[in-house]
Amino acid sequence: MGTTTGRPFEGVDDVRERLGATGYLADDATATVVHLAGRLGKPVLVEGPAGVGKTELAKAVATALEADLVRLQCYEGLDEAKALYEWDYKKQLLRIQHAASVDANGDGWADVHDDLFGEAYLLERPLLRALRSARDTVLLIDEVDKVDVEFEALLLEVLSDFQITIPELGTVRGERPPFVVLTSNATRELSEALKRRCLYLHLDYPSIERERAIVAARVPEAPAALTDQVVRVVRSLRALELRKAPSISETLDWTRALLELGVASVDDAALSDTLTVLLKHHRDLELATRHLTLPPPATPPATPPAAAS
Repeated sequence: MGTTTGRPFEGVDDVRERLGATGYLADDATATVVHLAGRLGKPVLVEGPAGVGKTELAKAVATALEADLVRLQCYEGLDEAKALYEWDYKKQLLRIQHAASVDANGDGWADVHDDLFGEAYLLERPLLRALRSARDTVLLIDEVDKVDVEFEALLLEVLSDFQITIPELGTVRGERPPFVVLTSNATRELSEALKRRCLYLHLDYPSIERERAIVAARVPEAPAALTDQVVRVVRSLRALELRKAPSISETLDWTRALLELGVASVDDAALSDTLTVLLKHHRDLELATRHLTLPPPATPPATPPAAAS
């Protein structure tokens, strides 16, 4: 993947340790895929439900490698001009007007025409910017499942050869190919051609133990008993048939909200007052109100008996 600005990953354990230092707790599968992506020069396709840490993984990798993060946020209708490059038409028009004002005979038009499609008039968009960067870069192509099949075909040239063809300038090749992370919420099936070019990683909601560790790392001021109760409530909510289950980031937001309100233990009143931090649809709120049963606070460890005198 090119020489890194910082120190490259040196193994699975190194990936886990350095991502952990950024606050991202990677499991074995995640650390292995990230390590192999760096060694093999392959993009990583990270798939899973919204809010499980797909985007955060790319950010953590960029921080761990001391690399720039370039993000392409995908959406329906995204085209080449917004993803790759476009020409600065206003600047080109000013150049034409200026040439016309100083060259009444139009003899210099050929020179102007060639000049109009030079570097000075090129507007880089995320894909081209990541490819031409002089620094090491993590390219995040976020929610790639939202684009159409035609745009996927455009990505194939970038992901296969780390190059882009600009008709007016020729083929642009990256001297320092970026570390590429594509994320997908699996709202549609991606093409086999795109998948074939990537290493695959599936992220799901974490186990209770892992989410407890995430909250403890990100909100260390939260008491252990409150953290445990928060995680168990969130897990109970995800078991319901919700339109939008709480994400890990919403678990963290809820923990911080409870601390801000001075809540040491979640009771019915605290849950009612703060449930909108976790759930964002009225139907989900009604469903949770009807069916959610609060788990009891964690029992503190028993105090050992005093030694006999």
